[in-house]
Amino acid sequence: MCISNLVYSCGGTPQYLNRLLAKHANEFRRVEIMSILPLDNTFTDPKLKDSFFVNSLFASAFVRPCIANGTASYIPAFLSEMPRLFDQNILPLDVVLIQVSPPDKHGYCSLGVSVEATRAALRNGKKIFAQINRNMPRVHGDTFVHINKIDAYVEHDEPLIEVDYSKEISDAERTIGKRVAELIDNGSTLQLGIGTIPDCVLKSLEDHKDLSIASEMISDGVMTLMEKGVVTNRYKKFHPGITTCTFILGTKKLYD
Repeated sequence: MCISNLVYSCGGTPQYLNRLLAKHANEFRRVEIMSILPLDNTFTDPKLKDSFFVNSLFASAFVRPCIANGTASYIPAFLSEMPRLFDQNILPLDVVLIQVSPPDKHGYCSLGVSVEATRAALRNGKKIFAQINRNMPRVHGDTFVHINKIDAYVEHDEPLIEVDYSKEISDAERTIGKRVAELIDNGSTLQLGIGTIPDCVLKSLEDHKDLSIASEMISDGVMTLMEKGVVTNRYKKFHPGITTCTFILGTKKLYD
């Protein structure tokens, strides 16, 4: 059986569901856990190697040692390609685990801070299990899933996973960020990746004007530029005036 734990990634990781699976590990044998971006080591614990096998679409720090020693695997793919892997059944999905906001009066929950390829997973998964968490914000856009589409859910509130890259920045990365920022013109539209260097670039853009965001992800650095009026999305051709992204990864301040 292949469990696709797609939002076992980013701020939308269904941590409680993960812990429940790990707690009942002796009931599983070599279940494949597919993840976009693992941000914890729940399923890479050596004690669980007979129960779970992590097949990651991004080699985060939590899975790199396991990939190196052969106890996990890695499928290199652009984020934009991942929906096709599910839609064409190249990576078949038995179960999709998600974390969502509570439903509104019409029954719609929001995927909140992690949409990325999850929409495609929801189209193709045989079963959908959800953690409903009041700490998950309702986010506008293509984020909504009706409660009737969810096969089973558990209500459990807990903080979302936080990442603060500003605590890990080196002098070399600051220098790289400044050099990159010098190449960016006022009025440019930015696509940002994950890690310390994109955050260094953002910190060096605070004197720029009328930047736009159409990005894979946004972090606290984008929030700061929006608060300072640097990001206005004025010159975007697609969704002008609106910051757009597929997932958000940062601190509680950003999620709030």
